[in-house]
Amino acid sequence: MLCALLACALAMPARAGDNDAVAAVKRMGRGVNILGYDGLWNGYVDDPFRMSDFALIREAGFRHVRINFHGFKFMDARDRLDPAVLAKLDQVIATAARIGLTPVLDQHDNRLCQTGAGQCRTRLVAFWRQIAARYAGQQPQLVYEILNEPGGHMSAAVWNDTLLAALKAIRAADPGRVVIAAALNAGNQRDIEKLDLPAADRRLIVTVHYYDPSSFTHQGAPWEPGAGALHDVDWGTDAERVKVIEDLRITRDWALKQDRPVYLGEFGVYDKAPTEARAAWAGHLARTAESFGWAWAYWQFDHDFALFDSRTHSWKRPLLDALMAK
Repeated sequence: MLCALLACALAMPARAGDNDAVAAVKRMGRGVNILGYDGLWNGYVDDPFRMSDFALIREAGFRHVRINFHGFKFMDARDRLDPAVLAKLDQVIATAARIGLTPVLDQHDNRLCQTGAGQCRTRLVAFWRQIAARYAGQQPQLVYEILNEPGGHMSAAVWNDTLLAALKAIRAADPGRVVIAAALNAGNQRDIEKLDLPAADRRLIVTVHYYDPSSFTHQGAPWEPGAGALHDVDWGTDAERVKVIEDLRITRDWALKQDRPVYLGEFGVYDKAPTEARAAWAGHLARTAESFGWAWAYWQFDHDFALFDSRTHSWKRPLLDALMAK
């Protein structure tokens, strides 16, 4: 059954329309999440991410980086972004592009949006109005991602309205930019069917994340309910592999009907999981995404789902090899 599902996936790639979003997904290819919790944003240097790591990422075969930027954290009471932090962001985007990596700017600070939808809408629009004005006419390969994992107390209707408001702010200043829009992160694969995008806007990429089964991917994680005490949970049976394909095929089928390219923006395993199983899961996710014609980004370069060991400044080779297999 597993072979049959994979064969079907390979035979039915996402449709390639003649638009910038499809071209951007092809250009992005394989990627990795970076800088989410780094000292760079607070004025530090090489803490732990080094600017020279961009070259290592490109040499390993990655073609894009998803820059996890906690934008709301750096906005004042009048919703103005900190100029010093924006200067750091300029440096990150320019360095990634110069190395040959497509930069994806992800507004990663989602806590407000999961608890206070009204405040979120105002602040998100203000954030993207400033960012779009700043980079309009610059860095043509830069891609915007409106919001990481919308959800929590935010309904699908509220998210669709908020997304459209932010998108309008972007298009007012930077109409040609490729933009990534997330499906509501509510724990159900079919929630993507509630996503409502403007039909005429063909510069949009849809993104989903995947961390199932959480008993495997989050084993040992102290913040995850019921997972902190788990250890040595294995993964890799045929049934488990089939489940991944079936889950992601829901998004694939929706995207085909909507004629939208897809980005698997996050998938990863906490580093307490068994190394071999961790690599097997990540490799299977990457190959499945590729069979559907999607770009993908592993979560994450360093920290606790790490693909790279900042202490030894070296790749976690079994995981890297699994992700980058042909």
